[in-house]
Amino acid sequence: MARLPTTALVATANATGFLFRAFQHPAPIFVMTPESDKNSRPDSILGHLSGYLDTRIDLIRLELQEKLSSLLVNVVHGITLALLGLMVLIFGSIFAGFALNAALNSPYLGFGVVAGVYLVLLVLVLVGVDKSAFQGLANKALKDKIYKSDKRA
Repeated sequence: MARLPTTALVATANATGFLFRAFQHPAPIFVMTPESDKNSRPDSILGHLSGYLDTRIDLIRLELQEKLSSLLVNVVHGITLALLGLMVLIFGSIFAGFALNAALNSPYLGFGVVAGVYLVLLVLVLVGVDKSAFQGLANKALKDKIYKSDKRA
């Protein structure tokens, strides 16, 4: 846009002839010229594009922050459940050992039976279960969790 001067010359007629005086406009006058229109359009497009990119970056940051906070909560929850489960397993095993000791009238045989049960479970897991079964279970659990939390789907 081209800016015109705010001062203009006004001609008035009186009895002695023409009198020219300067007249001050209250606001500047702008006139659109073709070359100024061409120059402002790319700036406008770049401004909008820049604003769009800034907004997309902010959106990605917020989504990442939300997923990381959800992941942190899930990890803390999982660790807490694992520790509580481990405590239940340990104290349950001790209880079972003492109960079998009393039933078998032996101070140590009950703990041997409990240890033997755990040894059989260990052998079954090491020999009988393939890692692909665990991998398939983990893939299914993660796929359901990731796609369930995706808001774009």
